[in-house]
Amino acid sequence: MRFRNNWIDAKVSAIEDKANNVRQITLKPIDAALSFTVGSHIDVSVIINDKPEIRSYSLIGTQPTDGAYTIAVKRLEASRGGSKYMWTLEVDNQIKISQPSNHFELSYGVSNYLLIAGGIGITPLVGMAEEIKKKGLATVNMIYVGVNPAEMPYIDRLKAVLENNLHLHFSDTDGLYDVNRIFELTNKNTGVYLCGPLGFMNAIRKVWENSPFENTNLRYETFGASGLFAPQTFKVKLPRFNREIEVAENQSMLKALEEAGIDVMYDCQKGECGLCQVNILECTGAIDHRDFFFSEKQKQQNKKMCACVSRVANGDLVIDTSYRGKV
Repeated sequence: MRFRNNWIDAKVSAIEDKANNVRQITLKPIDAALSFTVGSHIDVSVIINDKPEIRSYSLIGTQPTDGAYTIAVKRLEASRGGSKYMWTLEVDNQIKISQPSNHFELSYGVSNYLLIAGGIGITPLVGMAEEIKKKGLATVNMIYVGVNPAEMPYIDRLKAVLENNLHLHFSDTDGLYDVNRIFELTNKNTGVYLCGPLGFMNAIRKVWENSPFENTNLRYETFGASGLFAPQTFKVKLPRFNREIEVAENQSMLKALEEAGIDVMYDCQKGECGLCQVNILECTGAIDHRDFFFSEKQKQQNKKMCACVSRVANGDLVIDTSYRGKV
């Protein structure tokens, strides 16, 4: 059960590789693209294993260009199939997309901003940097962390906007990024916006939560729930339904439950909203919590998990969905 989305037809109008394994895709709706606020995303209907699924992609820039939306997709070998499908698209292909939606809005009224990007997490922050500079009402710095310049899209575009306020870190030459360095560019009034892989974001969030600054000053958008373990197949038992379901390594538990006719309420499919949480009754392996909904303390208790992103490593699981599902 998913909320929202008015699906519209769109055409792939342009494709351009922006970095190693990063492809920019321009999508032009049948009707003109709607205006959006920076930080917005669209949902895209993708086909995985001959079945429709939904993936979300941040919109790049501050407004549509020539009536079209621009997204960028990183090809991920460990993906559940979304990026692989998007990389099969060609110019003039038809695809269904949603209207823009924003759960990562830029708030105004602060004197300075810090934008923090890890890898492909740069996509929603490009428009934020451009918007802040265009308004000219605040200073903005950006920390952009990646493997090397060849793997990081939009560096030149950001340099043109931010000049010396763009702080690049290349892990293959500079080593692991010291997350405590974010405080060199922040104070109690700084608005901080963060997007990147799960481990990177969790490290930033942890040092921020232990800082003297307000937690609400840090806002984030999830990109990819990479987790602590490589995806692997596991089994889920549901005693209330007398069912046992197998979750494939490239499949979410939520999707496996859906295909088995077990209803679970959900929305974001990114581990943010918590609607898809299920009760953990027993686990013979390690719960790989990949969500941003539960606190670290709640994750340690292993009483609940988000079915859309979280998994089990080296074992199986017994759950209760807490909803009246189909038998």
